[in-house]
Amino acid sequence: MPDEGKVDRVDSSHRAEPDSQVRVFGVSPQKGEEPQQIVRGFLEATTSDEATFTTAKEYLTKGLARSWDPFARTTVLSDGPSPGRAHRTAGERGYTVEVSGSRMAVVDGKHAYSPDKGDYTKGFHLSKVKGEWRIDRMPSGLVLGESDFQRIYRPINTYYYALLGPDSESVAGGKDVLVADSIYLRRRIDPVTETVAALLAGPTDWIDPVVTSSFPRGAKLARGQHLSLDDSGALSVHLNARGARADRAQCSRMAAQVLHTVQGQASAKVSKVELAGPDGEGLCEQTREQAEIYEPGRLNGRAARQYFIDDKHRVAAFAGNSEKPKPVEGALGQGKVEMGSVAVSRSEREGAAVTRGRRSLYVASLAQGSDLGEPVLTSKAKSEGDRLTAPSWDGLGDLWVADRDPDSPRLLRLRGGTETPEEVTVPGLRKGQRIESLRIASDGVRIALRVQEPNGRRTLQLGRVERSGTVEKPEVTVAELRPVAPQMEDVVAASWAGGSRLVVVGRESGSVQQLQYMETDGSVSNQPTLPGINDVTGVAASEDEDKPLLADSEDGIVRLPPDANWKTLTGSGSEPVYPG
Repeated sequence: MPDEGKVDRVDSSHRAEPDSQVRVFGVSPQKGEEPQQIVRGFLEATTSDEATFTTAKEYLTKGLARSWDPFARTTVLSDGPSPGRAHRTAGERGYTVEVSGSRMAVVDGKHAYSPDKGDYTKGFHLSKVKGEWRIDRMPSGLVLGESDFQRIYRPINTYYYALLGPDSESVAGGKDVLVADSIYLRRRIDPVTETVAALLAGPTDWIDPVVTSSFPRGAKLARGQHLSLDDSGALSVHLNARGARADRAQCSRMAAQVLHTVQGQASAKVSKVELAGPDGEGLCEQTREQAEIYEPGRLNGRAARQYFIDDKHRVAAFAGNSEKPKPVEGALGQGKVEMGSVAVSRSEREGAAVTRGRRSLYVASLAQGSDLGEPVLTSKAKSEGDRLTAPSWDGLGDLWVADRDPDSPRLLRLRGGTETPEEVTVPGLRKGQRIESLRIASDGVRIALRVQEPNGRRTLQLGRVERSGTVEKPEVTVAELRPVAPQMEDVVAASWAGGSRLVVVGRESGSVQQLQYMETDGSVSNQPTLPGINDVTGVAASEDEDKPLLADSEDGIVRLPPDANWKTLTGSGSEPVYPG
């Protein structure tokens, strides 16, 4: 147990309870209730599992019940909404009850979650209807406590195709790369139907500029559908007239989007998706095997080995579950130049290593007999802490690295890992901020940046990689940075751990160090809590969620097997990484 730090509340809302059979139903308003009781009853009724909030609407006037849109937005409060005393508003009849709380996040009309700390205060106005108080004016949307939000909602990944610009030609099927877009939907209210409807509605605003959907504009579900898998795992989806306009090739890509999106939240394997028009006429079908060419994360590779820097400052590797590491074949494993960090391409054919003093970056083949050659990049900074970060490879074969030189801080990309470094602009970085480390997703359109603030605090930001221009003159920008772990005061390390999930090492204010899964939208993942470990300085995960975690700790390099505790792999060495 830690012997210092603040006392943290243990919140049962973070436990994974996807199969809970408990259903919550609202209580209707009682005769003679006062305005404050009516508002409290309404807020409690909105936490029910009713599909259309029938009971909650009983607390509203008929006019407001017709116009109220519960899905316009959802405001999440840390400790739940608190109704104050009723008071009269000057010049108006009736009473106003102010509902207040500490806001922590907002879910918008497209189901996108955004951390948003601040105070929440809204007025709920009531008037008498047939002698009973009813709410006649209030904000649209819902306001929920964090525990209710975690119980009612769950994160879902919808999938869209990456827009890689001229870089799509650098890999086979570059226009068929699926990217996860994380949203929040209600757990038990027609989940498959709601998931497919959200997919057809299009991507969330943040990811929209770098992805595209194969569904025609205006495509929706045909009316009256309640989707579910049949006994064989097949899903039949009827689209409206606009959705039925797609040709067969386009339809196959649409079906692949549906299959992978539904598979992420279905309890059984989806064997086939059939798309049809509003009249039931078949458009196309896509089996699970046919949709494998669109598999999310397919540019991630298979990660046959895990890599690290051994005690002789060579690049070494663990093969599979082997606990006996060996230096890699080729120049990076010979030790002629002492290395301090490494990244291996997703294909595991090339490696990129930064020297021990972090001054130079070398790229070499991992094949036997390869030559180290000259460094592809050298930092001019005087201090080791101001030089090159550890590099990272995307699934297109491009290498990313940051130079922390105070005189010229830059984010750089080396196309193919060998071409002349190109500076990538990051408009969201303010004066005094600089990139301390980075990890780019295999899809190439999202990058996690650990950013040092002017006050020394280190935060984790997610950037959107926008690609344009031509093959000869590409233009790349990392746009619209957003926080991934806003509750952490100091982030030590981070790594991609799934299509829309990262594992983060850091500290909250006044707390001890912790490892935590975070969704890319900044929400805490519903994955089980990770076992604690002492003094972690680095962490490595794979987008393949079946791969175990690796960590660099005071006990050496350790591995976390499924359903077990940390196990030491080697007491020496540092900087463990998966390919990428």
